[in-house]
Amino acid sequence: MRSLKQSSYGVFLILVVSIFPLSAAAQTLSPTQQLARDIYKELVEINTVTPTGDTGVAAEAMAARLRAAGFDASDVQVFHPAPRKGNLVARLHGTGARKPILLMAHLDVVEARHEDWTSDPFKLLEKDGYFYARGSGDDKFMAATFVSNMIRYQQEGYRPDRDIILLLETDEEILDADALGVQWMLKNHRDLIDAEFALNEGGGVGLKNGKPVRNSIQTSEKVPVNYSFEVKNSGGHSSLPTKDNAIYHLAEGLSRLSKYDFPISLNETTRAWLERAAPLEDPKIGAAMNSVASGSPDPAAVELLSLIPAYNAQLRTTCVATMLQAGHAFNALPQKAQATVNCRVLPGEPVENVLKTLTRVVDDSEMSVTQTWAGPYSKPSALNAEILSAIEKVTAQFWPGIPVIPTMSTGATDGSFLRNARIPTYGTSGLAGDIDDVRSHGKDERVLIKSFMDGQEYLYRLVKILAAGK
Repeated sequence: MRSLKQSSYGVFLILVVSIFPLSAAAQTLSPTQQLARDIYKELVEINTVTPTGDTGVAAEAMAARLRAAGFDASDVQVFHPAPRKGNLVARLHGTGARKPILLMAHLDVVEARHEDWTSDPFKLLEKDGYFYARGSGDDKFMAATFVSNMIRYQQEGYRPDRDIILLLETDEEILDADALGVQWMLKNHRDLIDAEFALNEGGGVGLKNGKPVRNSIQTSEKVPVNYSFEVKNSGGHSSLPTKDNAIYHLAEGLSRLSKYDFPISLNETTRAWLERAAPLEDPKIGAAMNSVASGSPDPAAVELLSLIPAYNAQLRTTCVATMLQAGHAFNALPQKAQATVNCRVLPGEPVENVLKTLTRVVDDSEMSVTQTWAGPYSKPSALNAEILSAIEKVTAQFWPGIPVIPTMSTGATDGSFLRNARIPTYGTSGLAGDIDDVRSHGKDERVLIKSFMDGQEYLYRLVKILAAGK
């Protein structure tokens, strides 16, 4: 029989919960979901901004989680290739019947200024059915999910047909420019991460008006390349202007660039994307997609898709001015005007041809056009039937009726380095998000709480299918 004191305490608890109810997510979390959320919160609240944060701290924190869950110390290693930089490798041993599978996610995030955000970007905020935080989607969802799922496999005593390797790496957001992340691992510890194929970021579930319409598998990436457009002259006093003005030369050249479209060039991935995505679109746009995919497109179809930035970027190489610098004083003619032009080059298109095209398009002997930086080029990963079938099977369990569509990222990931190392890489996350509200790298980055939980289970099941075993 309970005491009066116990009964009173129970009534107090009921009153507290009725006045301050728990969130729906907190009420319904399973132990595995709670673990994933706890790891996620820990990760997003560690500042891993690429130039100023510390991915080493994040890597050590995740290593501690794995060791506490029963992983042998020898199977969880953290490498510190430089101060404030960390890469983690963990291995769940299988029977060895097949070559390992690699699960990769990056720990670093882009900058987020507190004054720009509605909330603290480095505190996990649960609000209105969303998780808000810098890196909540890019890419700490996958990092936290892979860690929690590895722990889940370990606690289940799961013994797959192949080893499952987890790689959490640094500096993806700067395309591993200093070779301290995935490149460092490939150079110094290839044996620890060698695999038949890898699962990475780059593909997700698209929502329109809250309804899932497609699941993407990323097999290819464009190549980012920067060019400098520069005009110089002797300048002079602004009270004696001349027609030969460096700013005008630069502006006219950029204007010509803005009117130029690179030719359409499709590959296996983009052609499949057009064909599979067409039925999901407005009939007019869908018809244009089918026309372009046919190989003999109607010019009107090309014009229509070219007006939609997300579709235009799938069809061709794109180049756009992103930065300007000119002049040195308000009362002096400019002695130099310079623009940075960022191109996203289709895989397979020779980069040197882009430079020739840009020089021809600006058509100004006074302007120099030089390449200043290029990201890694990689051939697309072939559409693997086993992987595609597994993704389609799990997709049908969560979002019945939606197609799985191969995609080419117009941005870039570290998957290119793996592809160049002969490790085919496929981007699939199971994370559903609004196609028209992409906030990665932006203000108030967020993911749906339901999408987080579904994505965690999606990746858990997908890896189990691909790893088999018992």
